[in-house]
Amino acid sequence: MRLATWNVNSIRTRFERVVDFLERSETDVLAIQETKCKEEQFPYEVFEQAGYEVAVAGLNQWNGVAIVSRVGLENVRKSFEGQPAFAKPDKEPVVEPRAIAATCGGVDVWSLYVPNGRSNTDPHYTYKLSFLNTLAEQGRGWLEADPEAQIALVGDWNVAPLDTDVWDIEVFRDLLYVTDPERRAFQAIVDAGFEEVTRQYDTQYTFWDYQQLRFPKNEGMKIDYHHYSPALAKRVDTAFIDRDERKGKGSSDHVPVVVDLLD
Repeated sequence: MRLATWNVNSIRTRFERVVDFLERSETDVLAIQETKCKEEQFPYEVFEQAGYEVAVAGLNQWNGVAIVSRVGLENVRKSFEGQPAFAKPDKEPVVEPRAIAATCGGVDVWSLYVPNGRSNTDPHYTYKLSFLNTLAEQGRGWLEADPEAQIALVGDWNVAPLDTDVWDIEVFRDLLYVTDPERRAFQAIVDAGFEEVTRQYDTQYTFWDYQQLRFPKNEGMKIDYHHYSPALAKRVDTAFIDRDERKGKGSSDHVPVVVDLLD
């Protein structure tokens, strides 16, 4: 089974490109982030015509996650237990559409869009840490309940855990993505029992900002990852980052991160 994750930065803008990637790469399951649409606005038909079932979580033009699968799609969940809510000023807290899960080909796939944080002095930063730490607590519980569970936590994590995961650590020093609290929260996922399975195969960046010619200068970040339960990690055959998807007109600022699983 080929499982990929991709922050597409608006599915309605890029659905043709996403379907082309699915067909060209023969991807079986794709976890999508930043769909940026309500559920009823998602372009279901083009994916269904290509042979994929679709599950979507979306409230408005922000955030949004989805899973498309051609190997089955069951037991859909649109958040994890205890998922933190975020409250804008003078607004009621909302559990944003940042996590969706479905069982695809026997694997419990979670498409995750971790909050950006905005800055390390913003309330969104605390929200980001809470999201990661709560996810780690839930993940630990899932593995304690079933050590042989086949679970994939994949998506845009908005954390660069190593200095080499950003193009110039001195530019980022003590700023968002690389702060110690973010890195500890990211590590909590590993400490809960999940292995990041892509780095040993490919260390390329997965994100390049649209501004300041970041992509032509290869000034990027590695912030999109696959974390697998122990039983699923044993099935990994290989992994790669499809850097070519950042090229050309109308590309997302992220690229697909792909893992091949043995039967």
